Amino acid sequence: MKKIIVAILVMVVALGSVFAQGGVEGQSVVINKDKPFVFFNRQPSDPTTGVIDMESMNWNDKTFYVGFDAAGGGAVQGKLILDYLATCDASIDRNGDGTIGYVLCIGDVGHNDSKARTQGIREALGTWNGSTDPGKAVAGKVTIAGKTYKVVELEGKAMTGTDGSTWNANAATDAMSGWATKYGKQIDLVVSNNDGMAMGCLQASNYPAGVPVFGYDANADAIEAIGAGKLSGTVSQNVDAQATATLQVLRNLVDGLTGSDVWTKGISEPDQYGNKISADMEYVASTKALLAKNAGVNADNWTDYKAGSRDTGIKQSTAPVKKILLTIYNSGDNFLSSSYLPALYYYAPLLGIDLTVVQGDGQNESSCLDKFTNLSSFDGYAVNMVKTNSGRDYLDKLKY
Repeated sequence: MKKIIVAILVMVVALGSVFAQGGVEGQSVVINKDKPFVFFNRQPSDPTTGVIDMESMNWNDKTFYVGFDAAGGGAVQGKLILDYLATCDASIDRNGDGTIGYVLCIGDVGHNDSKARTQGIREALGTWNGSTDPGKAVAGKVTIAGKTYKVVELEGKAMTGTDGSTWNANAATDAMSGWATKYGKQIDLVVSNNDGMAMGCLQASNYPAGVPVFGYDANADAIEAIGAGKLSGTVSQNVDAQATATLQVLRNLVDGLTGSDVWTKGISEPDQYGNKISADMEYVASTKALLAKNAGVNADNWTDYKAGSRDTGIKQSTAPVKKILLTIYNSGDNFLSSSYLPALYYYAPLLGIDLTVVQGDGQNESSCLDKFTNLSSFDGYAVNMVKTNSGRDYLDKLKY
């Protein structure tokens, strides 16, 4: 009798384990640690050195990153600024001292994208000295209307909110107010690592009228601000391509695709349902990263980037519905909340994806991790971390 009871208990435990992982009679069971996992917008990396965390990227053969060409984007922003200055005359030097002074809003000193944008700005203006840290710029030079001007970064500052959140627009407003008071007519140019902070600068009550300001992201409000002559330029990181690629890679993985099919089907060539992203994407095998290209946006082409258009290469498919759990590091992030998330919600049903989104507070990883639960109920996961060195915190939860 004891042997029978033991046998029954073993069977119950085994069946419980199967059903806990979503097992159904006649279907193979995929345990959580073997399911598709896509990092997006923030690739796992060391916040100090920027080195990619390949241990996290190699969690399993279904782990990938989807983002954009950060280094290339920094260069695009730098060129955008130089192209603007090339159209200026001596009046850009507001106090006539022969120096172009600028202030810089840094998003997050530990974020690879922020580092790349800061580097691109400093390289373009000649103030690059091998470091993206605040206060590490050197004197540069630029030619305007045939005259060479000295370029000085008056101040660069990481925009961290009172709650600890980074890329904070309110912090940028406060910083700009202080800069305008402190530096006065020494400020000839304002540059930001993203649109949210650039728009925050414009909210300062004492923002110096007529001073050009550049952002990054091509958010809807920034595009309209360019059209209104308030913002001088921004960079589109092609949010529709990024959002669709995040979903498409997951779609390919849950459909069982392997090898190059994972990053080409529906991306550089049509998938089995007839979908294909229109924008160019680049796959970097060494870091398992699929990257969207960037484009400069200014007064000449801003109407091409107005809100309302979606990729016509993505249409309703007959793909069987799969459930994906997705985290966003900060519900208050302007780019993710106003651009990326709406795109995800638009494309997910077209690709047969039932999306569950959890959003954090931008400061504590637990605000996302505590909601990264019921993992066996999902076919795959997409994660946008609060901190770039938190990849293993999410992956470790898939062990159980």
